[in-house]
Amino acid sequence: MSKSPFTLKAKSQLINRVLGRKTHTAEADHDSAEHRLTAPQARSRLPESLTRFDRFPGYEKMLVSKATADRFGLRNPFFISHDGVAGAVSQIGGAEYLNFSSYNYLGLNGHPVVNQAAQEAMARYGTSASASRLVAGERPIQRALESALAALYGVEDCVVFVSGHATNVSTIGYLFGPRDLVIHDSLIHNSVLEGIKLSGAARRSFPHNDTWALDAILAEIREQFERVLIVVEGHYSMDGDIPDLPTLIDIKRRHQAFLMVDEAHSLGVLGATGRGIHEHYGLAGTDVDIWMGTLSKTLAACGGYIAGPAALIDHLKYAAPGFVYSVGISPPLAAAALAALQLMQAEPERVRRLQHNGQQMLHLAREAGLDTGSSAGFSIVPLITGSSLKATRLSNRLFDLGVNVQPIVYPAVEEKGARLRLFLSAEHDESQFHKLLNAVAGVSRFIS
Repeated sequence: MSKSPFTLKAKSQLINRVLGRKTHTAEADHDSAEHRLTAPQARSRLPESLTRFDRFPGYEKMLVSKATADRFGLRNPFFISHDGVAGAVSQIGGAEYLNFSSYNYLGLNGHPVVNQAAQEAMARYGTSASASRLVAGERPIQRALESALAALYGVEDCVVFVSGHATNVSTIGYLFGPRDLVIHDSLIHNSVLEGIKLSGAARRSFPHNDTWALDAILAEIREQFERVLIVVEGHYSMDGDIPDLPTLIDIKRRHQAFLMVDEAHSLGVLGATGRGIHEHYGLAGTDVDIWMGTLSKTLAACGGYIAGPAALIDHLKYAAPGFVYSVGISPPLAAAALAALQLMQAEPERVRRLQHNGQQMLHLAREAGLDTGSSAGFSIVPLITGSSLKATRLSNRLFDLGVNVQPIVYPAVEEKGARLRLFLSAEHDESQFHKLLNAVAGVSRFIS
């Protein structure tokens, strides 16, 4: 049923009042238009809301949220400017903050060896690859990184894209089509959802980490599709839990499907030496069809990768639009990521420290009576508040006390799942955990 003109008009007037806009009558609009347009033009004139960026519904919704935050006296917790490397601590506005809002899991961002590798690559190759690797050629450092990543998983090859988000979008969007099905965990990353849209494939989700439900869905509908792709994350970035990979592998084999694992937050975090979820479970890398990961978390660079069979990688390198029509990864970034990967492998104690920190933070938070959801205590621990307003207020008060931790609010999560999200690092220590939890306890009683 369409909305009545009165309803639309009332909604527009409400938005204008919240945003402090001046209003005018439809009659005035009509009279003004008659002076400027001929009769045929007047009949085809589009509403102003369709021709201005500041009338986009999404933008207006964002402005309403900002206006609401202003009314409650909330500081915008986003786009905070850091003055240097963000690790366990960070310089913000000239002051030092205890930092739980960066992905620098193993403390390799800013490491002298990583910086030197990037500087040497820049001196040799410049700051940019300048063009697509397919047509303009590539640099040895790019292939060295891909070979090292392939070896990490024990698979045939790897290809690196310039963006982690674009890696999922381009890979899924290119490989699958309207006759196929992509079925994913309900908490999967936005990049996977956008890739499915681009592919035109049918999309189904299954409840978070519920392999029984996944199996049941495939038993019912698998035969309706040609190719089927199952997509999960190795370590879920909102909740800090992990999937049952052995069962997923069994399911994909029985239903003749492909399995893709997004390791953005599990590389360097899971497994005795940080090789990811396959090492955590003691499985071969070849048991998974498509490994995806990013270079921006553990590996202190920027970009994404796909690792797997040679046929998959060759196909993407010669035909996937997000690789063929995109510039190649910057040589300094490739060198930085490779150096970080080599440091991770040479210094497994970093992984052990991170995992110890994760377990300790989880234990202390639960001991303090905080809701940590389903976190497994590796590198991500949520503190669930159950209210977007409470999460933002808490983040604001903690920032005033020298602690930087970001709120995750609706619609990124359900309103009842609004939270503070802690990203842990191998550089954190127990005293910093106590400082955080004491600060949370001190301000929580004043926040509703």
